[in-house]
Amino acid sequence: MQLMIWECQCYLPVIDYLDTDGRSNQSKDRYPPNMATNSLRVATVDNPLKCAILISGSGSGMEAMLRHQQESNCLHTTCVVISNQPDVLGINRAKQFGTPVVVVELPINLEGRARRLAHEVAIEKVLHQHSVELIILSGYMRLLSPEIVSRWAGQIVNIHPSLLPDFPGAHAHRDVIAAGATKSGCSVHYVDAGMDTGKIIAQREVSVGLDDTEETLSAKVKQIEHRLYPIVIDAIASGDYSNL
Repeated sequence: MQLMIWECQCYLPVIDYLDTDGRSNQSKDRYPPNMATNSLRVATVDNPLKCAILISGSGSGMEAMLRHQQESNCLHTTCVVISNQPDVLGINRAKQFGTPVVVVELPINLEGRARRLAHEVAIEKVLHQHSVELIILSGYMRLLSPEIVSRWAGQIVNIHPSLLPDFPGAHAHRDVIAAGATKSGCSVHYVDAGMDTGKIIAQREVSVGLDDTEETLSAKVKQIEHRLYPIVIDAIASGDYSNL
């Protein structure tokens, strides 16, 4: 089975052969401060937590994270950005920060579960090559398999554009507006085998106006996402959740 991986820093193909700011407290699954169950070490400025950011699109959230990491005394760093799409804006955005980018596309000669697992094996190879400790999903549009989630339990986080557990899934803004909700927001959570069902670390809230559309609501939520996600990773890296 042949799988194509593109190393975007030089755009040369490497072919691998694989064997196979309001606060919301509405969720009962929120982690209280200092009660995260992952086994990550406490990072230091001299030895920051090594992160990978997985993207599928424009990478605006990734850009906010990389910009935050350039600030002094940041306890985490992005070792690699992985995209499952070859021609997205996020690739160029990451390159502007000098961050290594690897495109891992789905194998074209497999289907179903075999295709999914082979794709994740290729992703994990990149993660191990870069000694990654924490996986940050930022606009990554593939649901991870229970197998990879189990292997990286407590080491994968995601940000979702709603106040979970309400409005999970890929069309949160549409669903919020259709429901006539008066508030929405974003949730950072650990990833489990379900869709947006993992333990919530932090949330922020925005109001939903009568004249809001999917586009205007998305813009509101992105503003708070770009502020919240970096400080949640700060908390994970330091082990101190008291400021969330």
